[in-house]
Amino acid sequence: MADQIPLYPVRGAAAVASRKRAAYYSAAGPGAERPGRFQLEDESAHLDEMPLMMSEEGFENDESDYHTLPRARISQRKRGLEWFVCGGWKFLCTSCCDWLINICQRKRELKARTVWLGYPEKCEEKHPRNSIKNQKYNVFTFIPGVLYEQFKFFLNLYFLIVSCSQFVPALKIGYLYTYWAPLNQRIPSDMVFLRTSEKAGSCFIRTDQLDGETDWKLKVAVSCTQRLPALGEDSDPPVHESLSIENTLWASTIVASGTVIGVVIYTGKETRSVMNTSNPKNKVGLLDLELNQLTKALFLALVALSLVMVTLQGFVGPWYRNLFRFLLLFSYIIPISLRVNLDMGKAAYGWMIMRDENIPGTVVRTSTIPEELGRLVYLLTDKTGTLTQNEMIFKRLHLGTVSYGTDTMDEIQSHVMNSYSQMYSQASGNNASSTPPRKAQSSAPKVRKSVSSRVHEAVKAIALCHNVTPVYEARAGVTGETEYAEVDQDFSDENRTYQASSPDEVALVQWTESVGLTLVNRDLTSMQLRTPGGQILTYCVLQMFPFTSESKRMGVIVRDESTAEITFYMKGADVAMSTIVQYNDWLEEECGNMAREGLRTLVVAKRALTEEQYQDFESRYSQAKLSVHDRTLKVAAVVESLEREMELLCLTGVEDQLQADVRPTLEMLRNAGIKIWMLTGDKLETATCIAKSSHLVSRTQDIHTFRPVTSRGEAHLELNAFRRKHDCALVISGDSLEVCLRYYEHELAELACQCPAVVCCRCSPTQKARIVKLLQQRTGKRTCAIGDGGNDVSMIQAADCGIGIEGKEGKQASLAADFSITQFKHIGRLLMVHGRSSYKRSAALGQFVMHRGLIISTMQAVFSSVFYFASVPLYQGFLMVGYATIYTMFPVFSLVLDQDVKPEMAMLYPELYKDLTKGRSLSFKTFLVWVLISIYQGIGRVSFGAFLDVAFITTVTFLWKVSAITVVSCLPLYVLKYLKRKLSPPSYSKLTS
Repeated sequence: MADQIPLYPVRGAAAVASRKRAAYYSAAGPGAERPGRFQLEDESAHLDEMPLMMSEEGFENDESDYHTLPRARISQRKRGLEWFVCGGWKFLCTSCCDWLINICQRKRELKARTVWLGYPEKCEEKHPRNSIKNQKYNVFTFIPGVLYEQFKFFLNLYFLIVSCSQFVPALKIGYLYTYWAPLNQRIPSDMVFLRTSEKAGSCFIRTDQLDGETDWKLKVAVSCTQRLPALGEDSDPPVHESLSIENTLWASTIVASGTVIGVVIYTGKETRSVMNTSNPKNKVGLLDLELNQLTKALFLALVALSLVMVTLQGFVGPWYRNLFRFLLLFSYIIPISLRVNLDMGKAAYGWMIMRDENIPGTVVRTSTIPEELGRLVYLLTDKTGTLTQNEMIFKRLHLGTVSYGTDTMDEIQSHVMNSYSQMYSQASGNNASSTPPRKAQSSAPKVRKSVSSRVHEAVKAIALCHNVTPVYEARAGVTGETEYAEVDQDFSDENRTYQASSPDEVALVQWTESVGLTLVNRDLTSMQLRTPGGQILTYCVLQMFPFTSESKRMGVIVRDESTAEITFYMKGADVAMSTIVQYNDWLEEECGNMAREGLRTLVVAKRALTEEQYQDFESRYSQAKLSVHDRTLKVAAVVESLEREMELLCLTGVEDQLQADVRPTLEMLRNAGIKIWMLTGDKLETATCIAKSSHLVSRTQDIHTFRPVTSRGEAHLELNAFRRKHDCALVISGDSLEVCLRYYEHELAELACQCPAVVCCRCSPTQKARIVKLLQQRTGKRTCAIGDGGNDVSMIQAADCGIGIEGKEGKQASLAADFSITQFKHIGRLLMVHGRSSYKRSAALGQFVMHRGLIISTMQAVFSSVFYFASVPLYQGFLMVGYATIYTMFPVFSLVLDQDVKPEMAMLYPELYKDLTKGRSLSFKTFLVWVLISIYQGIGRVSFGAFLDVAFITTVTFLWKVSAITVVSCLPLYVLKYLKRKLSPPSYSKLTS
């Protein structure tokens, strides 16, 4: 890369369009002499600041992109010995490492980049190698990294020290084995799209690995290089041409048609796909952390007991050696089988989940955190493809005085047919009388249009104002290059499919086809529509204005070739179009009505242009696009000169179909005490719509839409306004969220966590991950993230528990997640049944294993006390290992099959799940109760069984003595357990009766 800029031909491979950086490209000759230099105007906002949106419509091309969220402030910790022992040493080590890394790897200064095409000797700046590595370890870091992850837990470190001590002869108390035996082709880089084999000079790309979208996106080659007869780059005179977002191809995407050639602009770690991902972390279950704390408490008890024994011994002889021997004798207080039993239990839970016929296709990709499914408090979910099917259906057309729904679409079809039949009958009459066609109508006085003509105008506008391209599949058995296969394609209606950057666009064009106006062909310069009578209408595409998240609208200027009329069509969100269209008294009210029905609304308008008006606009627009500085602002200003007093044509309503059983699943999760946050890259209006239709926000709940803020003062005022709301769902955009987190992180987190539901729109993948981390740091609760696209991977990896859905957007999220499901509704059974039972079983299993170790340690303490505090083992060799493994394994391990309520009851009463989030199953209070029980049983067993003789084993006396020991040790405990259940029954007791 440092020596030359490669030209990459990519066949059938993918590309990703950066909505921002590409908007700043301009092509100019080196020194204004040759057309071989591509200069990037403004790199102050780099890839890590760019949001990945859910569709191409949602990308920005201005300088108001999202900044990365600031690091959450670390809450003040107590200093002292307690802080150091409980994890302070780990914090200090991490801080020192971060400091050293920051010193060694200073942030690279971002600046403008000039890419020389065909002149490698002029490349002075060195760039990263175009190699992308996403593995966590390498050859040098694997062993130390794995060792650190294992021995950062006190339990494993303790066993290592105890095992190594047995190599010292003076400390050896048994055999070594008693301590050691248990243990497609894709686009390779970011490029400017120079040339394609497609005759139209364009291609389609799929960005499923970048933004999670499966819809095809249209990309256009730079016209000057596309027109070149060969790959040579010189031209005379020099050509100046502006580049836009349509001229960019990005790494990790697939070209769906033809072959493309591009010039590399970013490589390796500088590519957009890499900078929108984060490094995965090692996930540790909360249960393991709690057991680790209890292990530390047991260790302190072990040291205290050993000191007591040495003190009672009188510190005679080499007392320090006796102290260490006592530590080894009582080491079964912390049983080595605890880790083994828990890991085996987790493997069993995973097997049960994958064998559950009620959630087919579920895959467990982790063996460490299945019990985390039973302790979740926050669920962060994607929208498109997760809560919804990403399939749009046209539902409503409103003209102001009349509204059409799904049951009255036949009336629209009738109006369209009548309009075109009258039009062609008039045209035939005009031709017979040799009069010019309809040109003089513009000077006629305005009259009230009929409903039929209004419907016709609305349908025609919807059929023309879009970025949809009809695609015809080649016949079976036809092979060869695309340019030669066109003659063998079938252009019938049955063989036609529509491709666009947004499913909304496809839904609109499919609807116009259903009412009689069909889009049959489209390229960069023209569109063809077929009327109900079979006539073909050809329109020349003069200008296209793509959708941006700032403008919230898109437009197109077309010329009707039959009449030479020029019309500017525009559609967009009501908040953007309300100030553009002529005065009306129905738009705001009807938009609200449709939104309450869960529909996504678009306002459609038009403006007729004369030839002189268009030529003036085209001149100013071309000049603005060639600007090197402030190009975006200048282009927007020219376009806005057309957006005045436009004629309001109609309001459309499209429904995004929800996934099956989304509403009851979300209701179940809310009843289980789980707070649900929806994080989406879609626009605010769409996100609010889906939140209502999915019942993420109930119909009776108020919604507070956080107004856009850009400064500290605005954020302060808006937070105060939000603070006065109670039991209110919050809807906030990514840029406003960023401003609030910069100045009022604690206040915003406190207020948001009190909301029953939160919707964050316009979120980039890195922002999604940072929101997850914010919840973890501020609340200390367990989080779960669920998504289905590549843009959800960072969020899934950052959460305590990640769930991926296999769907239309591929398997990237599924493969990166801890658990993979096929439908969103399966998360209900995964959490309510398997998560709940896994946590309860693991908690009981851990308690019983520690209980078993405390019993044998108590017996050892009594034995040593009887024999003058001698550091002699009670049991020798394999007998101790057998006690902790084979002899008592199956009774204890059978707890993994324990069941307090039936799965149907757990699904019917999700309130049972809420109790688990409090962590009472493995609390310190419960632990102390088990310690007292263990001491009682250990003393009872050793008192009655210390003088047993080997000869007694075959006698009846041995049998009744064993029975007596068991009764004395266990019967009082069962009596206490019975009384406790009677006086303080568990929450599920009524369900089991």
